[in-house]
Amino acid sequence: MQTVLTAVVRGVDGLNWVIGWLMAALMAVMTVLISWQVFARYVMGNSLAFSEEVARFSTVWLTMLGAAYAYRYGALIAVELLPGLLGRRMQTALKITVALASALFALILLHEGLAITQRVMPQTAPSTRVSMAWLYAAMPAGAAMILLNAVAVIADSLRPAEVRP
Repeated sequence: MQTVLTAVVRGVDGLNWVIGWLMAALMAVMTVLISWQVFARYVMGNSLAFSEEVARFSTVWLTMLGAAYAYRYGALIAVELLPGLLGRRMQTALKITVALASALFALILLHEGLAITQRVMPQTAPSTRVSMAWLYAAMPAGAAMILLNAVAVIADSLRPAEVRP
């Protein structure tokens, strides 16, 4: 059982490593595009039509993937009063309960995100002329990552304390 839990945690953490690099690439794209937009608008007097739109798309993807990434490593805002008052077993039970609630939320977000992504498929973005499904696909992608990270949090909580990082 411990081998399976460890494999799940390592697999999800490996996927998060890839997501981390993807987020870094998105941040680099945003930095270059926004810097170029400012330069083009104020120095050259003529701004690019597509840069603002691509930067907005990148921001949405970065936000959704970043929320899932931060969830896995406990970097989201949290109220730490209750866990501090509980014993070790109750802390673990609370962590699993919160992860299950997060997984349920992620399932709903995944379902609704896929539905809205399919609905906006025929629409295109004004500047880049790409399908708006590319923008809205960030929601189910982020939800899928939240779901996987919730499973990893549960698996990590069920492993013995000496095995956890």
